[in-house]
Amino acid sequence: MAHEKMFAGIPMSKCMRDMCKEEDYMFLNGQTKTVKTAGYSTLQDSEWQQQREKRLHRKLEREQQEQERQQELKEQQKKKEEEWRSHVAKLAFERESLRERLHRLREFRDFQKRVLVQDLGLDPDTPNEKLTQLLMRM
Repeated sequence: MAHEKMFAGIPMSKCMRDMCKEEDYMFLNGQTKTVKTAGYSTLQDSEWQQQREKRLHRKLEREQQEQERQQELKEQQKKKEEEWRSHVAKLAFERESLRERLHRLREFRDFQKRVLVQDLGLDPDTPNEKLTQLLMRM
């Protein structure tokens, strides 16, 4: 009968209480523990769900940060490529202007040579040391 007092909190009819033996109460006690455990389990499930949501949220944040970082890297690379292209274009322009200047200087030098040959009355096809010296002084 001690078991009846111990398990008085288990809801059942009086008729059913008289029929139950201690083993039945032990089984019912096991059930109440699982009910209590189920409540605890529900609490654990909710905590687990919250932790899962936090992990998912952190994962999404990391993915977003990685995407932003990749986007920044692409932008930096595009910027560097554009700077390089402009630098190369500038160098090409400078080289072309130097070539044009060299061409103009050569034309002017040829013009000077023709004028000196005419002034001195020399033959334009023969190399002349005096002509070379005069051109060097200029």
